[in-house]
Amino acid sequence: MGMLAVSLLTISCKKDGNPNKLPSVNPADYAGKIDGYNSSDEVYPDNLIAYWSFEDTKNELKSNTAPGSSANDSYAAGGVKGKALSLNAGYVYFPTQFEKFKTAALKSFTISVWVKILNNGSKRTMLFQLARPGMFNGNINFALNTQSFPASNTTTLRIQPTFLTVGGGTQDNLNNNLSPTIGADKWTHIVLTYETSTGVFDIWADGVKMGGFPNRGVGNNLFNSYEPSEVIIGSNYNGIPGKSVNTDVTFAPMTGQIDELRIYNRAMPDAQIRALFNLGKANK
Repeated sequence: MGMLAVSLLTISCKKDGNPNKLPSVNPADYAGKIDGYNSSDEVYPDNLIAYWSFEDTKNELKSNTAPGSSANDSYAAGGVKGKALSLNAGYVYFPTQFEKFKTAALKSFTISVWVKILNNGSKRTMLFQLARPGMFNGNINFALNTQSFPASNTTTLRIQPTFLTVGGGTQDNLNNNLSPTIGADKWTHIVLTYETSTGVFDIWADGVKMGGFPNRGVGNNLFNSYEPSEVIIGSNYNGIPGKSVNTDVTFAPMTGQIDELRIYNRAMPDAQIRALFNLGKANK
């Protein structure tokens, strides 16, 4: 009887390995995936409103919009996925009001892009601008302070994007402490996120959040996508012949490479930003 009691006690105390009765997981379903995804295309596809793959085309692929002009541009092998856009003091210009960039459509956003770039010690670089015709500052100005250091400095890249506000002012952020490494042969992943409900404007690089001034406020400090707007990749108006708006020469058309430029109409969660970085590293 004593042995039977001990046996019954042992059985009754045995732990259930699945107390919540969750469905079983098949490891084969996750084979080859990174952070649960097969490719970058699977990350929030319903919120992707603009996409440039630069795979032998400069067209924006969601709307199939072709640029109005470009200069000193070509396609380079060895992109993050396939080919990449290579600029040699060049740019790509879209004199187009994209429907998805109108005031009512664009409130929050994520801009994800891969770049190969060097500092130059003299001129700033505009990776992407949601430009306003005839105006120096666009709705979004994805600017790199490549003037801050010589080309020999590949350990520090200052990223200082700005956006226009509903009150007519400008807000910015800056990675004043942390920095990604860069190089002529190194792909660096840079992401901007903005959440309109909180006014938080973040900078990410290579999977790390590194902006020093993310809390930009609400009310009159909220982002506004003024109309009409246009898109410039690699420059601002002053770098495009016949389009200069003033005598400011702080920016120069970009020299470097760009790939996988994606714009979403929401602020991407942290895990998905890291997923885009990890997927890109794997050429996915």
